[in-house]
Amino acid sequence: MFLYLFLLFTLVPILELALLIQVGTYIGPLPTVLIVLITGIAGAALAKREGLKTWARFQQEMGSGKPPAGPLADGAMILVAAALLVTPGVMTDVVGFSLLIPPVRTLLRKLFIHRLMKSMQVHVTSVNNGQVHEWSNRQAPRDPDIIDAEFERIPDERIER
Repeated sequence: MFLYLFLLFTLVPILELALLIQVGTYIGPLPTVLIVLITGIAGAALAKREGLKTWARFQQEMGSGKPPAGPLADGAMILVAAALLVTPGVMTDVVGFSLLIPPVRTLLRKLFIHRLMKSMQVHVTSVNNGQVHEWSNRQAPRDPDIIDAEFERIPDERIER
């Protein structure tokens, strides 16, 4: 983890500076500074717009009783995108603008869930009508949007209060 943070905070700024110098030599210093300012302003406006859409989706899912995992993940990615877009640089702008595109966020969310499921070991044993059922995430369907579950409806008189 230390290595990743070290590379993130040293290598990325050095590469960004080198790219900005290269761009500045081709188009000049004033257009380079204007591009940095314009991408920062446009990125902040786009991040605000996408953030408001995500907030509306979050409220809608909460109101309908669904867990708002998708909007929460999107909100986190939009926050990262906004931080990257106000940071001067070419690479950070490309990554930041990419994170504002909803299909890109959906793909990243699915990749993250897939990777998380591969790193976790889940094993469930249930008994239904005397039969033992076992399940492991290693045998689960690969679609992260599908949750296979069984439930038993318990009458109100059996619920302890």
